[in-house]
Amino acid sequence: MSDFDSDLIAEFVVESQEGLANIEQQLLAIESAGAAQDVELVNGVFRTMHTIKGSAGFLGLDRIGALAHGLEEVLDNMRNREIATSSELVTSILRASDFMKGLIEAIDTSNEADITDYVAELQQYLPHQQAAASQQPAPVEATVAHKIELSPSVREFLSECCEQLDSMDQELLCLEQAPDSPQIVRILFRSMHTVTVGAGLLSLRNLESIAQATERLLTQLRDEANPVSTDAISALMSAVDKCRDIVTAVENGDCEATIAVAAVVERLSQGKKTPIAAESSRPVASVCEQQPEQKTKTAVQEHPVSEKSSSSGSDTTIRVDVGLLDKLMTRVGELVLARNQIVQYTGRLEDATFHSTAQRLNLITTELQESVMKTRMQPIGNVWAKFPRVVRDLAGQLHKEVRIEMEGKDTELDKTIVEAIKDPLTHLIRNSVDHGIESPSVRQAAGKPTEGRLVLRAYHEGGQVNIEISDDGAGLNLERIRKRSIERGLLSADQTARMSDRELSQMIFAAGFSTAEQVTSVSGRGVGMDVVKTNIERIGGIIELQSAPGEGTTVKIKIPLTLAIIPALIVTTEGDRYAIPQINLLELVRLEGTDAQRSIEYMHGAPVYRLRGKLLPLVYLSERLGLVSGDQIRSRQQQVDAAYNIVVLRADDRQFGLIVDKVNDTEEIVVKPLGKQLKKIGEYAGATIMGDGGVALILDVKGLAVASGLSGELRSRSGAEENLETQRHRQSFQSVLLVDVGDARRFALPISMVSRLEKISNSLVELANGREVIQYRGKILPLLRLDEIVGRAATENQSDELQVVVYDQQGHSFGLVVRRILDTCEVAQQANAAEQPTPHLLGTCVIQQRVTDVIDMQEIGRQLRTPSLQTSI
Repeated sequence: MSDFDSDLIAEFVVESQEGLANIEQQLLAIESAGAAQDVELVNGVFRTMHTIKGSAGFLGLDRIGALAHGLEEVLDNMRNREIATSSELVTSILRASDFMKGLIEAIDTSNEADITDYVAELQQYLPHQQAAASQQPAPVEATVAHKIELSPSVREFLSECCEQLDSMDQELLCLEQAPDSPQIVRILFRSMHTVTVGAGLLSLRNLESIAQATERLLTQLRDEANPVSTDAISALMSAVDKCRDIVTAVENGDCEATIAVAAVVERLSQGKKTPIAAESSRPVASVCEQQPEQKTKTAVQEHPVSEKSSSSGSDTTIRVDVGLLDKLMTRVGELVLARNQIVQYTGRLEDATFHSTAQRLNLITTELQESVMKTRMQPIGNVWAKFPRVVRDLAGQLHKEVRIEMEGKDTELDKTIVEAIKDPLTHLIRNSVDHGIESPSVRQAAGKPTEGRLVLRAYHEGGQVNIEISDDGAGLNLERIRKRSIERGLLSADQTARMSDRELSQMIFAAGFSTAEQVTSVSGRGVGMDVVKTNIERIGGIIELQSAPGEGTTVKIKIPLTLAIIPALIVTTEGDRYAIPQINLLELVRLEGTDAQRSIEYMHGAPVYRLRGKLLPLVYLSERLGLVSGDQIRSRQQQVDAAYNIVVLRADDRQFGLIVDKVNDTEEIVVKPLGKQLKKIGEYAGATIMGDGGVALILDVKGLAVASGLSGELRSRSGAEENLETQRHRQSFQSVLLVDVGDARRFALPISMVSRLEKISNSLVELANGREVIQYRGKILPLLRLDEIVGRAATENQSDELQVVVYDQQGHSFGLVVRRILDTCEVAQQANAAEQPTPHLLGTCVIQQRVTDVIDMQEIGRQLRTPSLQTSI
């Protein structure tokens, strides 16, 4: 096979795979519509098969061409409504198309395959099958059985004839989308005239007969001003197909007389006699709507087709090898690193020209990076395209009724990510249909529709791609999960009794876990969900699960847009810089002075911090990496001027705090893989080069948690114990907001009723019933000024903005205006007592070494409550 042939076949394989991927969705839509099927959907599938058949015949792929011809015949009868659409028919078409996919994947051996069973299965649906069989006694396999020597002149004609017929295939597709184009009709006429002349010279009577009938029809179409009808185009396509059958027979040494042509000639004659009336024709744009991902070598032009140009039009897309895109992405990554170095160096100079050049370089590099990223981006719909078929087949196998809905199919992400999530998403879909959605009888008994609903949703948020898979099934059976966990030795009975429902539901991600009663071809082996989680986390993603008994289950996946360039937080510990992927970052907390000494506690010998009443395990990065010892850490904690930067991270389904020396900034970093000597170190996920040329290691957040023993510790810790500790803490302490009114006094406001903190322009303040109000979220919000409440004369506010603490009390809201919001902290409940409390104070206590008045917000709310002001705008 020559290089030219190899290129053509490679192009054929790609285009055919794209076409077959698209028709699955169309066939399922046809099946759902039933008798009310959309003819245009059938036409779309028909055109795909017609294209594959024509290309396969040109390339000598006989088995693929014969199978495509069988499919095309059935589809042709379907669109003419000569065959009723049924689930059995669609299943047969899908089986044949699946086998065709296998032939295309093994293109080199496709001509050795046996397609007899598939062709026979399709032919049983054809009307007048017996009569058709008598007209074509030679089986499909016989067309390639015998080869004969042909003269050079005959070979040359047959080769030219194939080229003309292939050209006509493409022209007819264009004509169907532009039926009022006389240029296309003239091109078709010239191509068929060439076939007529050659057939007459070589005495190929059947071929000549069809060609002459086609010419007569095209002559009428050329002379008329009306658009070409769908029936006429179908007749022309049938003629081209029959001509190709004759050419194939002659090439294989068979007599052309074995190919029956009377029906096709009659159809062409009927097309000639029937007035070609104007019909509604599908606009060109709808092709893209039906097959958005399909990119072929021919594209319909919006402008009229030139007679001198081919029907393929101007190509607007090209195919590029993925390896080349990977190299381009690598080069852009290096350019980003160089850009970062120059931008950092710019800050040291005062040269205006250099600054301007650096800014221009920064802009161009950013735009180039975005453009290259887009070349690698693919819509997630490419992955989802096969799921309707998966759901259909599995639901039929399990005797269930399931409807799949997809939202956000245009959401794009990197091709590497697309490839990585195919298998995990497929398993989650199968799990939802098998385990989640109940059988029709069970759903009906529960008062649900017999048809289950499976929803796939994708959207961008915070520089990540969020994927949700939801079903309205029975939800997780927590009691069964608890029982199976004990049976398989994954947990003890005491552990499961102390676990919360959320912790228990996460057990389905454990290796070897399954709730299936028996092993089937679908489930029961316990080798699925743990692999799903591992694969998602391997690409830096996070998977979460929510379930409500009787209502359904939702699996949420968060994954990065790309693995090449990611946003990260840069931190410093013991003079070394490290990068933390932002996908794992939740928040930053800084502790200083005595607050740092008192806030960090020890439980079971491990440091913890109470963050909003919940225990947060802590990891000292310097100790974890072996840069300092534990004794040095505890010695530093005793220092009066100790300060801690806590980076709150999420690992798996848990949170922990990473203590670092310094938090620098966020940057976009280029991920570089570690050498094989460092790959086994779980704390690191890669490396990057910083703007000054130095190297920073990228931390693996989950690896840090596992290496620090947090994952096992958190999972084995008693949920009841933690909840009890939290409850005791909340009974002993309360969170407060520290504010002032512009003098030496400080005030504490309970946070429990705080709804929001707002900055509001002075110009928005209005008067109503003698009271200051603002329009806030569709309501009238009364304002109170804290300086007036505590007896301080109001002074002119120099700022254009008001600091407002919005409180919500028993359905009524009001805003408390303060001069400054200072901090948040926790104070002991008993410290709030005062010997002589005033009506607006709960008491006085010492907070952060300052005497602080605690405001009684409930009393202020009771005095202010005026329902007449709480009206909607």
